[in-house]
Amino acid sequence: MTSYLTGLIGSGIGPSLSPPLHEREAAHHGLRYVYRLLDTDRLGDDVGELLRTARRFGYNGLNITHPCKQAVIPHLDELSPDAAMLGAVNTVVFDGERAVGHNTDWTGFAESFTRGLPGAATRHVVQLGAGGAGAAVAYALLTLGVDVLTIVDADPARAAALADRLAARHADRHADHHADHHADHHADHHRVGRARPSGTGDLPALLAEADGLVHATPTGMAHHPGLPLPAELLRPGLWVADIVYRPLETELLKRARALGCRTLDGGGMVVFQAAHAFRLFTGRTPDAERMLAHLTELT
Repeated sequence: MTSYLTGLIGSGIGPSLSPPLHEREAAHHGLRYVYRLLDTDRLGDDVGELLRTARRFGYNGLNITHPCKQAVIPHLDELSPDAAMLGAVNTVVFDGERAVGHNTDWTGFAESFTRGLPGAATRHVVQLGAGGAGAAVAYALLTLGVDVLTIVDADPARAAALADRLAARHADRHADHHADHHADHHADHHRVGRARPSGTGDLPALLAEADGLVHATPTGMAHHPGLPLPAELLRPGLWVADIVYRPLETELLKRARALGCRTLDGGGMVVFQAAHAFRLFTGRTPDAERMLAHLTELT
């Protein structure tokens, strides 16, 4: 019987729900499947060494989380096109002698958003955070049809670099689409949106007229408690999505709900990215509905 050894590399991942999510789904498929936590706080933050050790010990693959999604890239042999464009990896598959990096964060967020905020206005969206997860979320938002995405980061150069990468990628996508006369006309009928960087000082003006806010920094996580922005910038009529899932009810979402905002927690993204990673590790198609039910039970 084939067995699978997988795991997660990241900092402060003790509370992660990835092990039970993966292992319970594997049990439904009759697979022997072990998912281990490789916490850089305990094992040291040399992600290359952790990767080499895991490969030597016969791991089939690894998930990668904060703060290693970008640091892992120089240690990989190959990247999927999405991971290369995003400059962020959350899933590594060991394929023979090769370590191949993928990104299932962006597809995970896209699926979660479509299910959790159907019909949400996407004329102008403000995103906080341009790190590894932020890159995936921004790409997903543009793919979903956001007209203007303003990316705000404490490091303005990082926000600008991400906006530039997304502009180049979406120009390529648009060109490919128009070049392919046989493409399904409905597959990409919206005009390709644009991403632009902005400073944290502009947040009051930006949020006063935005349709939605997406939060993609670690603030609000169990070991980074608090609000990522002043609460008075939230207002009814703004939808708010958070990618933090430990806890599911972050301080940001609590404040937004109290104002009557439509909200999206990080649970859907974590389940769908896990489901897509599970497929990469095993070749089996997971039942995402069942995994969502598991998450609800676990939280």
